[in-house]
Amino acid sequence: MPRIEDANSLPVKSYRARFLPASLDPILVGTIHLQSHHVHFESSSTISTDDFNACLTLVASSSANAYAASSIGWSPSKKRKEMNLPDLRYLLLVDPSVQNIHTRVQGFLSFMLTYEDGHEVIYCYELHLTPCLQGQGLGKHLMSLMETVGSNAGVEKSMLTVFVENEGAIKFYQKLGYVKDEYSPQPRKLRNGTVKLPTYVILSKLLQQWTTDEEEEGAG
Repeated sequence: MPRIEDANSLPVKSYRARFLPASLDPILVGTIHLQSHHVHFESSSTISTDDFNACLTLVASSSANAYAASSIGWSPSKKRKEMNLPDLRYLLLVDPSVQNIHTRVQGFLSFMLTYEDGHEVIYCYELHLTPCLQGQGLGKHLMSLMETVGSNAGVEKSMLTVFVENEGAIKFYQKLGYVKDEYSPQPRKLRNGTVKLPTYVILSKLLQQWTTDEEEEGAG
């Protein structure tokens, strides 16, 4: 079975054991108020309804306006359908001290091992944190976990889409080593001479691929 299909066919526990470190929780020095947060790994089929709705609410609150102003447009039903894609995986930032199950998810990253323009990649679909947790290194931690999955799965690169107007997010990803991908949309010149700029950019980062001892011996 091809590598991507094989990985996506794995149950959640097997997927985590093969591609993720034993501990998913962030190590945060000097931020005692964040040390209660844990990272949970789920798939679109195992995530609870409450946690799924909390993720959707985070997307809507932080990005609905940007979607609406872009060429993509904002549709809650379409976003819900996308977030239910069978091969989508979730890294949930959860505060277990929060009693309200509707708000215990404080952030999340969703991703998929897939193909993009013929390349095996890991694609980051969403990364969102509640405002009070931004700037604490948690987004970087979730990205690192996702990239670990990609490296362990042996894919070529990590990719994501970000709105051009979200300059803060672009700078964040650039600090992590992401650059404009060759397949990112380019400005288009219309018949009347007007240049139409894209509303989003595709960024990517080459990943270090880990190989087993057997694979290394075979390569020799």
